[in-house]
Amino acid sequence: MKLIIAIVQPNKLEDVKAALTEVEVFRLTVMDCQGFGRQRGQREVYRGHEFSVNLLRKVQLQIAVNEEFVEPTIAAVLKGGRSGDKGEIGDGKIFVLPLDDCVRIRTGERGEEAI
Repeated sequence: MKLIIAIVQPNKLEDVKAALTEVEVFRLTVMDCQGFGRQRGQREVYRGHEFSVNLLRKVQLQIAVNEEFVEPTIAAVLKGGRSGDKGEIGDGKIFVLPLDDCVRIRTGERGEEAI
């Protein structure tokens, strides 16, 4: 089992969800978050004054999957989250972490059956 954490631009969320649905990944958690990477924020002008915005709004998806769904899930997030054909700085990141256990609260099932 793996936990896939994907950080994408908010405007790409619906595209990512559609791509995940195509590969039959239906369970995910979505959280609003802020951060910056290579772009280090951005400069904006408000009422004639320029200022830096250090943290940019992003969306974090947490997706727990069994081993056979890892690569299809990554491919779906890439498809839905990438800007244009080659992508752009700020498109986001995907992290794949080992998932030791999962417990379904309602039934007490554990492991792959709980996902």
